Amino acid sequence: MRTRIKICGLSSLDHALFAETLGVDAIGLVFVPESPRYLSLDAAAAIASATGPFMQTVGLFANASEDKVIEALAKVELDILQFHGDEKVDYCESFGLPYIKAVRVRNAEDIIAADRQYTNASALLLDSYSEKALGGTGEIFDWSLIPQIDRPLILAGGLTVENVGESIKSATPYAVDVSSGVESTPGAKDPAKMRAFVEQVR
Repeated sequence: MRTRIKICGLSSLDHALFAETLGVDAIGLVFVPESPRYLSLDAAAAIASATGPFMQTVGLFANASEDKVIEALAKVELDILQFHGDEKVDYCESFGLPYIKAVRVRNAEDIIAADRQYTNASALLLDSYSEKALGGTGEIFDWSLIPQIDRPLILAGGLTVENVGESIKSATPYAVDVSSGVESTPGAKDPAKMRAFVEQVR
């Protein structure tokens, strides 16, 4: 099965369009104010409306109020929601769009528990656990912790050109999700790294 690719934390229209020319499957737009990859709704709307119909646009939230998500949906053409905080099932399912639930992995039980709880999630995104951050740490976790689960798993957390091939061989994920691993500085994507990452996955 082909490993799908999501590039998250895009903050430039040019980089989003370049990601599309590379044939990535999804881009992620970050609506977490504390993140260096945070986008205003106007900037996010410009990116989402410029990309083509065969690339998914994912909106990333973390413990946002319902009103904030609804406001984003009213202005930005999002295909999928991604929740990185402590969101409950009813909340995740209340917006009428498919959603991905992020799991901050400390052990296999974290993944198993999320699989049991978020039964209608389109996928689980497996990220590195940190006491200080809900994601975007740039650190990998032990891929051998991933149990056999009958649902799409998206591997994130510290993926780079150098390690993504190994991660795919080890975890055989449905998709890989990269952000800091294709950046020149936090929040600024590097087209050369983006291209190299996609080529390495393939």
